[in-house]
Amino acid sequence: MPRLVMKFGGTSVADLGRIRAAAGKVRREVERGYDVAVVVSAMAGQTNQLVEHVREAAAPPGSNGYGLYDAREYDAVVASGEQVTSGLMALVLQEMEVPARSWQGWQIPIRTTGAHGAARIEEIETEAMARKFDEGLHAVVSGFQGIGPDGRVSTLGRGGSDTSAVALAAALEAERCDIYTDVDGVYTTDPRIERRARKLERIAYEEMLELASMGAKVLQTRSVELAMRYKVRLQVLSSFEDLPGTLVCDEEEIVEQNVVSGVAYQRDEAKVTLLNVPDRPGVAAAIFGPLADAGVNVDMIVQNISADGMTDMTFSCPTDEVANARAALEGAQTDLRHGELVVDDEVAKVTVVGIGMRSHSGVAQKMFAALAAEGINIKVITTSEIKVSVLIDRKYMELAVQALHKAFGLTTA
Repeated sequence: MPRLVMKFGGTSVADLGRIRAAAGKVRREVERGYDVAVVVSAMAGQTNQLVEHVREAAAPPGSNGYGLYDAREYDAVVASGEQVTSGLMALVLQEMEVPARSWQGWQIPIRTTGAHGAARIEEIETEAMARKFDEGLHAVVSGFQGIGPDGRVSTLGRGGSDTSAVALAAALEAERCDIYTDVDGVYTTDPRIERRARKLERIAYEEMLELASMGAKVLQTRSVELAMRYKVRLQVLSSFEDLPGTLVCDEEEIVEQNVVSGVAYQRDEAKVTLLNVPDRPGVAAAIFGPLADAGVNVDMIVQNISADGMTDMTFSCPTDEVANARAALEGAQTDLRHGELVVDDEVAKVTVVGIGMRSHSGVAQKMFAALAAEGINIKVITTSEIKVSVLIDRKYMELAVQALHKAFGLTTA
């Protein structure tokens, strides 16, 4: 029988009523003839509460702060949220006369690296699950978790349940992986900013990956990377409405490719500039090495033209990482011998994405003209084969998204 993976996020299983509604969708697919593996997240808010318990438990007596904690025990605690949901989902399915059992990550097993709290999947052994499918038993899998090389429970970090679902779909050679969430598909931009945003029927893996990495919250970046690598067809659907969703697939499955498919944004960005940096071999490594060691997520990078043996280096990073960036660069000042460090933490990044850019010229010109028409100044520009990103003043972010959405013909009638 064909296999299908269905993933339900935290809001989709927030209480027993929603678990029953999700189970109804599972039953419908079972009745269509699929062997179904359901991947579930913890109930909404539960993981945050478990994390808080860990931090409080590790705090010294009488302390108002948090203490250091054993990452292995952290994983043991926070993974329990998904275990609760998987058991409840299996019980509800059984009550609906759908034969099902729950599986924890270690039971499958999903083998991961030993980086507790941020493990990566290395292998999924599906033989035992396949035998249960042959017996007519459907699977309910606890997402977000696996088993490390030390035999301990491991967790996959942010968005881990999406990653679990896609990896399981690849291992099971499933026909599709359906991601049920609180939106009904992938839109050309955030409908909260542009009310005439249009839902896409299909979008290519590369486009979805760029949109996810540039701020779109529909799918987690790691899950899209896995889907693209293993050619897992993803479908984004609403848990709360029976509406067509968006299929994330290979670009060969898309008959008509738009030049631009979407506009993404990241609100909380900062522009960091090092002035008067010696222009010599190795200086870039001397700057970005300490930043990497400090865990700073650097994105856009621009180096000015050298003058008198000196240059300026500009990069962007999330605003909540500016303090770490400042400390790292100040610590490297002896080696770098740079001048002033200038931070602008009132900027936003806006990006247009589309695989049609490969065969169409003039995208950057149209983008810049649309922003100029609204009086929006561009601070930094970066491009790739299928995207153009700009840093602008944050106060103009929503206006920029709306203007670009209209300029590239993405707005509904």
